[in-house]
Amino acid sequence: MENFHYLGKKVNAPSKQLDTFPKPVNVQTVKFESNELTSVCPVTHQPDFNTVTIEFAPDKLCIESKSLKLYLWSFREEPIFAEGLANTISEDIFTAVQPFWCRITLVQNIRGGMQLSVVAEKKAVAFLREID
Repeated sequence: MENFHYLGKKVNAPSKQLDTFPKPVNVQTVKFESNELTSVCPVTHQPDFNTVTIEFAPDKLCIESKSLKLYLWSFREEPIFAEGLANTISEDIFTAVQPFWCRITLVQNIRGGMQLSVVAEKKAVAFLREID
C-alpha cells in the first residue's frame, strides 16, 4: 500500500499521476469503463461529456483504479477536442504500464445532433513484430 499515492487516502483534487501494481499471472486484458469523463471544447468552452473505455493487454503492470478515476477527473477543465483527448489518454496509459497494446474508445454525448466516437490505439514495437 505504501507505493500508492491515493488508494486508502482522502483525496480532494484531480491528478495526472497513475499508480500501478504488478500484473497477476493469468490476467490477459484489463478493461475500464466510465461515463464521467468531461472536458471543455477548446473553441466554445462548452462542456463535453464522454464515455470512455480503456482496454489494454498488460505486460508487467496494471493500473490502480482510484488513481485512474482521479486522472480522468483531471480533464474536467481542460480545453481539448475528443480526438486529442483519446490520444492523450492512450499515450499516458501506454507510458504508465507499457502494455502490449492499449485501446481507448471515447464516445462523446450527442451535442448539436452529432454523435462522435473516437478510437486511439497504441501497440508495443515487440508486439507489432509478433503479429506481422
